[in-house]
Amino acid sequence: MDLSVKSRDNIEFMIEGIKDKLHIVNAGALNAKSFDTDQYEDLRDIYEMIQKKPNFSVSELDAIVSELGRLRK
Repeated sequence: MDLSVKSRDNIEFMIEGIKDKLHIVNAGALNAKSFDTDQYEDLRDIYEMIQKKPNFSVSELDAIVSELGRLRK
């Protein structure tokens, strides 16, 4: 998947990857439709950072979820 292209499909792909990696239980709280392509670069940065790390502390998870909440429409 070419994440350099801003598209709804790529946003959905990244959100699903974030949910899987972070083991988000309430998957409905993180919906790809809640993100606009205006925040695409920020979302991609978060996705790439999450994919590189093997695990996360509670404070890191808190910060990631807060940032995703800030990016939602």
